[in-house]
Parts: sequence; structure tokens; C-alpha cells
Amino acid sequence: MNHRYVIYSIGKLLQILALVLIVPALIALFETDGGLGARLSHHNLTGFLAAIAVSLAAGSIMATAFRKNKGRIDVREGFAIVTFSWLATALIGAIPFFTYLSAHSGASRFAVWTDAMFETMSGLTTMGATVIADVESLPRSILFWRILTHWIGGMGIVTLALALFPAFGVVAYQMFRGETTGPSKERLRPRLAQTAVILWGVYAFFTLLETVLLMAGDMPFFDAVCHSFSTMATGGFSTRNASVASFDSAYIEWVIIAFMILGGTNFFIHYRIIFHNDWETLKNNREFRLYVAILITASALCVIFILAQGLHSSEWAQNNFKSQTPSIAQATVKTAAEMERVAAPHDLIRRSVFQSVSVVTTTGFVVADWNMWPDFIRTTFFILMFFGGCAGSTSGGIKMIRILVLIKVVTNQFRTMVQTRRVHPLKIGGAVLNESQVASIGSFFVLYIFLFAAFSAIMAAIIPDFTTAVTSVAAAMGGIGPGLAGVGAFETYGWIPTEGKWTLIVCMLLGRLEIYTVLIAFSPASWRK
Repeated sequence: MNHRYVIYSIGKLLQILALVLIVPALIALFETDGGLGARLSHHNLTGFLAAIAVSLAAGSIMATAFRKNKGRIDVREGFAIVTFSWLATALIGAIPFFTYLSAHSGASRFAVWTDAMFETMSGLTTMGATVIADVESLPRSILFWRILTHWIGGMGIVTLALALFPAFGVVAYQMFRGETTGPSKERLRPRLAQTAVILWGVYAFFTLLETVLLMAGDMPFFDAVCHSFSTMATGGFSTRNASVASFDSAYIEWVIIAFMILGGTNFFIHYRIIFHNDWETLKNNREFRLYVAILITASALCVIFILAQGLHSSEWAQNNFKSQTPSIAQATVKTAAEMERVAAPHDLIRRSVFQSVSVVTTTGFVVADWNMWPDFIRTTFFILMFFGGCAGSTSGGIKMIRILVLIKVVTNQFRTMVQTRRVHPLKIGGAVLNESQVASIGSFFVLYIFLFAAFSAIMAAIIPDFTTAVTSVAAAMGGIGPGLAGVGAFETYGWIPTEGKWTLIVCMLLGRLEIYTVLIAFSPASWRK
């Protein structure tokens, strides 16, 4: 391992983080009342100033002291830079949350730091789960920083660095591999920095377009910007306690549905359509076709089963595990409200499509408490938490391309057993996959499921409800946010014990960086010379 180059690269990334933190710091400066002295000393701003100072100082020292480096640079360095850059960004990015929460909480310092780390890692990994019960009480600087962590983490911290600082040299592609989602890491241009610029350009264009469209639906400017950042990152943080449901607007929901689908689509497809007018790629891309088919099927199943079975009763709502058990009167009011949300046919269709798209793309926005929907739908959504969107998108999960390959492996094995003398090459879109590619995807799937089972067992020992424990891990690894029962659609993760929050923080990082990046970075073998 070339330790010097790893430290130098992380230092450069921290310098970029310091620049990013200036934006919410300026918001904090202007939203605070009083004179300049009072503003500079207010906890809303001091947290950002401290984060900027730490990021800039640590980054400058690391980049300067380890500028000269010699030795081999390969995949180990790339994966180490990605993993430890994400950890460093989370640690420094948690400082503003820690400062704010410390001023408004009587909990211990460690408990507050745990919450700050959870919120930051949830933002960066685009999980979108929160420990803050009343987000509407947060100052705009903190709200914007929450959403900005989504937007940065959605496309990737390292990808942003490559776009702004294209001088990482031969390790750049290894860093790109470690952070970009999916089994294939496609280039759009011979130089990786050009690819990063194009990806961020498309990302920013869609974000701006969604902001304009949301404002056209009478969403306030600040809310429109924040929800656009969150949508394109397929993150799920909102400026409202009730998420998108608080706007109760069909127009806003359909706009967000459209952009959630775009966020869950491979950005290389967007590039081909925007820059080359290549609409055929939508028809020819097998992964995209599976993605659309699952979205349509899940939406249709929601409509069918809600019409056939209705929602759960108020007694069920009261007995379903929550951090605070509701009274029968509260459960009755809750049930009536949820039934009202899906009473009209157009509302049922819209909200079924919205929640299906939100779960499949791992965005996690909510417009209804789908925890109260029929058990078949709840089970279907739980399964879909593992799927995720397309490779090369901002979605989490295993990814559609891997699911497609696994389906092909099973069908080919069946054909081979039936027709023993015939050779059945495994093809995706006309291209034959070799054994190493199939083995890589198969091993990733097995490792993902193994880690899910292991962390579920740990959470089951911490949380006194199996459904909550299991779905919290699935939501964290897949980057969805809401799960079922105690971590359902309108619940927060604030009540989970400290050890449970740290377990989920690990799950978030493993899920976002697709496991191998983190495991290789922490492997003792990787650090041997």
C-alpha cells in the first residue's frame, strides 16, 4: 500500500470539502439575527466554521506533508482513498450537526455525536433516515447541509473531486471504480476527469430542471431546491416532517415521481440521449427494461391489493410495534387518515406509483404510510429494497443488472439440465458474459445477503421487534430510509439505542460503497507492502 499517496489524496478531498461547507456557512451567517459578533458566535454558524477549519487544516497538512510519493499505485490505493475519504467527510460533516444538537439536547456528548454521525452518514450514503423528530424546527443552514450531503453523496465525493481536481493520475480510475455503483465502470471520455464533469453536468441539469418544475407547482424556492437535491440523489431527506405528503399536491408528486425514475436510471443512458439523441438505448438496454417492468408491476400490485384487501385496522395499527405505542384513539385517527389518502381512484393510483418508485429507486420519500398497506405489499416492498435502481445511477441496493444476471444464471442452468447436450452462453443484450464476470456478481450477491443476515441478527439483539430490526438493516444497506414497524414511513430512527445506530452506520457505508471497496480498504493484506 502506498500510504503517502492515500493520505495526500484524502487531504486534497478534504480541501474540497472545506469549500463545499462555505455554502451552508453563508446561509447560517445571514439567517442569524443580531450584529456580526453575535452571528459569528451563534452555534448555527460556529459548527460550520469549525468544520471548515478542521477540513481545511487537516487537508492542507496532509496534502503538503505527503506531496512527494513513490511506489506502486493500484486498486488497493483507490479503494482506500474512497473509503477513508467517505469516513473523513462524515466525521467532519457531523460537526455542524453536533454543535446544533448539543445546544438543543440534554443527552450525553457521545449520544449527541452518535446522532450527528448517523445524520451525516445517512445523508452522504443517501439513506435518508433521520434521528431528528422535528426537522421543520431546524434552521435553514442545517436543513440545507442535510440535503447537500445527499447531493454530494448521490453522485459521489470522489467523482466531484475528479471533476474539480483532475490530477489524481493513474489511481483515478481505481477511485472511480470504488465509488461508482454497479459491476461495470464505463467511461464517457478517454480522460476520467471529462467523464466526471459530464456526469455532474447531467446531474446538475436535472436538479435545476426539477427545481423549476416544483416551483411551478407553488412549492417555495428553498423547499424546491432541497427536494430536487434529495430526489436526484435518490436520498429522501425532506424539509417537512411528513415528507412530500405535507404538500398534498398531485402535480408535485408526479414531478418527483418522474425525477426519482431519472435518478434511478443509469446516467450513461442520460448522456447518450442528451448528447447523442440516442433514444434506441432505452429500448436496447435490458437492465432499463427490467427496471421499468418492476416499477410498473409493483405499482399495479399496490392498486390491486389495496382495492381487494383495504388497509390494516386501527387495532392492528395500535399493536404494530412503534417506539411510542399509540392509544386506540390515535390509531383510529391514523387509520382514517390513511384510508382517506387512497379513497379516490386517482389518489390510489398516484400514491401507489409514488411509493413503488420511491422504494425501488431507494429514494425513501413518503406520501402515505405504506406500513399500513396489505401484508403482500409490505412483503413486496421489503424484497424490492434489495433490488435498487440501475447500475451507474444514484440508487442503492444490489442493482438491476446484477438481478438480471442472476435470473439469467438460473434460467440457463434450467435449460442446461433439460437440454444436456446444448451449450447455453449467458448473454445480456447480445453480449456474452464470461465466467469471471458472473462469478463476481454471484459472490457480491452472496456476500450482500450474508452481511444482511449478520447485521439483522445484531439488530435483533438490540431492538425488541424482529420486523423493525430486519427492515432497518435492509433500509440501511439499500439506502432506502424508511422500513417497517418502528422505522416505518413516518417514524424516525432517533429512539434506536446508540449501539444500534452505530451498527446501521456501518451498514450504510457498506451498502453505498458496495461492500468490497470497504472490505479491501480495511483488509490487513491491503496494507502490507
